[in-house]
Amino acid sequence: MSKITAAITAVGGYVPDFVLSNKVLETMVETNDEWITSRTGIKERRILKDNSKGTSYLAIMAAKDLLQRGNINPEEIDMVLLATATPDMPVAATAVYVATQIGAVNAFAYDLQAACSSFLYGMSTAAAYIQSGRYKKVLVIGADKMSSIIDYTDRATCIIFGDGAGAALFEPNEEGLGLVDEFLRSDGIGREYLKIDAGGSLLPASKETVENGQHYVYQDGKTVFKYAVTGMADVSEKIMERNNLTKDDVNWLIAHQANKRIIDATASRMDLDEAKVPVNIERYGNTTSGTLPLLLSDFEKNFKKGDNLIFAAFGGGFTWGAIYLKWAYDSN
Repeated sequence: MSKITAAITAVGGYVPDFVLSNKVLETMVETNDEWITSRTGIKERRILKDNSKGTSYLAIMAAKDLLQRGNINPEEIDMVLLATATPDMPVAATAVYVATQIGAVNAFAYDLQAACSSFLYGMSTAAAYIQSGRYKKVLVIGADKMSSIIDYTDRATCIIFGDGAGAALFEPNEEGLGLVDEFLRSDGIGREYLKIDAGGSLLPASKETVENGQHYVYQDGKTVFKYAVTGMADVSEKIMERNNLTKDDVNWLIAHQANKRIIDATASRMDLDEAKVPVNIERYGNTTSGTLPLLLSDFEKNFKKGDNLIFAAFGGGFTWGAIYLKWAYDSN
């Protein structure tokens, strides 16, 4: 019997309608379009303006897009894994609500949090479930309403992040397609450089934490950038070496969309041509858990069965890694 691998068989995505452009940000905080674009590659980002809707809404919309595009019956889904750093609320897993709302009534569900690496880690988790032989359809969704935790007077963070979601369905494959290898890393040194101080068990919410603005994302940009450039490039090179892949063997680099300079540095280390590096950061900014699946959703038609994809991400904590996956289908 052939070895079972976990292949992506359908994708979907969703971003809100409201566009927050660099020009608009110029009226909100001391910055300008040229400064933002030259340092990040971002021109605009999408924002979920409806305060009655949270991350679950983004996830549900992305999942519904996948179900429609892939003609999938949600009742056949065995598991829903939601990669997110911005769950709707503490304790009650957002994935459970999402699964119910999309009609995945036979699935079990839970959240996974590894900052911007969440979807990458989710891919690894889904593959393990599939390869166990117990589950046939695992839906991994990456979704974040980053606007809910951003201080729009802090130009170090407000220029970077946007709201969005993407989804990928994993199923068993016996043709050698799907997830081939992974190299995932983490290091607690990053705990102080990218974080939200309050709202957890260490510093519960109080009148003082709210007044002090401690429920917003804090980032030491220079330090995070330094670690991200090195980390993403290192693991991408490592996964190529470990699988004897040359630059000609790699069809696509699916890189976390945090900063265009980080993406370029990773592609340069891999010696990849720019045409092999799909990018949508200029339109969406950093959607955290949503960046990798949104790339899949936006560029699905470019991928051919058998293509070699290298996924790479870096996130707070620190968390980072690379995954080597063979694409399993030709898009219509």
